[in-house]
Amino acid sequence: MSARRKMNLTAFMRPVSLHTAAWRYPGAFPDANFNFAHIVRFAQTLERGKVDAFFMADHLAVLNMPMDALKRSATVTSFEPMTLLPALAMMTKNLGLIATGSTTYDEPYHVARRFASLDHISGGRAGWNVVTTSNPDASKNFGREDHLEHGERYARAREFYDVVTGLWDSWADDAFVRDVAQGVYSDPEKLHVLDHKGKYLSVRGPLNIGRPIQGWPVIVQAGASDAGRQLAAETAEAVFTAQSDLGAGQSFYKDVKGRMEKVGRNPDHMKILPGCMIYVGDSLAEAQAKRATLDSGVHYASAIASLSIALGTDASKFDPDAPLPEIPESNASKSGRERAINLAKRDNLTVRQLAQRLGGHAGLSFLGTPHMIADQMEEWIETRGSDGFTLQFPYLPQGLDDVVERVIPELQRRELFRREYEGATLRENLGLPRPENRFFKHGAR
Repeated sequence: MSARRKMNLTAFMRPVSLHTAAWRYPGAFPDANFNFAHIVRFAQTLERGKVDAFFMADHLAVLNMPMDALKRSATVTSFEPMTLLPALAMMTKNLGLIATGSTTYDEPYHVARRFASLDHISGGRAGWNVVTTSNPDASKNFGREDHLEHGERYARAREFYDVVTGLWDSWADDAFVRDVAQGVYSDPEKLHVLDHKGKYLSVRGPLNIGRPIQGWPVIVQAGASDAGRQLAAETAEAVFTAQSDLGAGQSFYKDVKGRMEKVGRNPDHMKILPGCMIYVGDSLAEAQAKRATLDSGVHYASAIASLSIALGTDASKFDPDAPLPEIPESNASKSGRERAINLAKRDNLTVRQLAQRLGGHAGLSFLGTPHMIADQMEEWIETRGSDGFTLQFPYLPQGLDDVVERVIPELQRRELFRREYEGATLRENLGLPRPENRFFKHGAR
C-alpha cells in the first residue's frame, strides 16, 4: 500500500463550476462566482481537504455568445484573479493560489511583478497559468480588431515565458543585505539587467521586487493542441488538460512526458492533472440522478452558444436535428474544436444533442459512491493516465463538500492522497524542485 503513487489535487474555481446550470441547482449559491464570503468558504474547505491549489482561469471578454445565451450565464461577472488571490492568501495558510495571466493581452513586466508579489504575500503559494487567450473577441477589448493567429500566439507565449522567468531572476536570493551599520540595502553585484530584445517583446528590466520565495511561481499550462503540448513540454510544471477517457489520458500523458525528455527536462518535474467533474451519491443511480437534474437546467440557447465557442463558428446556422457538418479550421482553440467533433462522431450525436452535452459539461466525469469514484481515480494514477486531477464541482457548496467530506477521506484511507501538507510552498506540496537562478548560481554569478 505504501508503495502506491500518491496523487495531487487542484480545484478549478473560476468559474466555480464549469456546468452551465450550476447556479440553478437546488440548494446552490446562485451568486457563488462573485461573492467573496462564499469564495473564502470554498477556499477554506479545499484547505481542510488538503487540496494542493485553488485554480482560477480567467476571461477577457464577455460578449462571446448570443445575448439570449449570455443572459443565462453566471460567468459574465467574476473577480479579477490578481485582486482576489492575495485576499484569499490572508484567509488560508497552505492552499496554493494559481491564476491565469495572458501572454497575448498583457505585458511580461506586469505579469512577472504581480505573480512575484503574490508569491511573497502568500509565503510561496503562487502559480502562473500561462495562456495565449483563445477567445477572438478579447482582441476588441485591447485595441485590436483581429485576434493574433494561433501559431503566432504560441510563439509569442514562448518568448513571453522567457522574459517573465528572466525578470524573476533579476535579483540573487541573497541580494538584499540590508546592512544598517554600513547603510547598504542591496548588493549591486547581485542584480541582473535582463535587457531583452526579441521578435515580439522588448523589456529592459530588472524587476522591482525581490526574487519570489519559490524562485519562480509554479508554471501551469493548459493548451492541448500540438503547439500547446510543445509549450507545456518546454515550460510547464503542471498541466490542466481535458481528456474524455482513460485511453485519451494515457496517450496525452505519454506524449507530453515524452516531449519533455526530448527537450532535456525530467518528466517527474511536471504534474499532469486532467479536469474531472465529480458527482457523489449513495449509489450510482443517485449520482446519475444528480447529473440529470443539473443537465435539465441547461437552456438550448446556452447549449448552442457553447457549441459555437467550441467549434469556433456559428453553430446556430446548422440543422439542429442533423449530424454535425464538416467544420473548417478557425483561429479559436484547436483542441476544443477537435474534442467536440470527436464527441459527435463517437456517440453519433446530432447538432442538438452535441450542443446539450457541451452546454452542460462534456468533459471527464466520475460518478457514484466515494468508493466507486476512488476506484476510477486510482486506475488513472496507477496506469499513467495522470499524476492527479483538477477537481471540478457540479454545483456549490454541496458538490465541493461532498468531495472534501466523502471522496478525499476514501483516497486518504487508500494512501493515495496526503493527510497533511508536505511543506509551506506550492512547489513542496506538488513535489517540484525550486528553480536555480539562471544568472546567479548559488548566489553568485
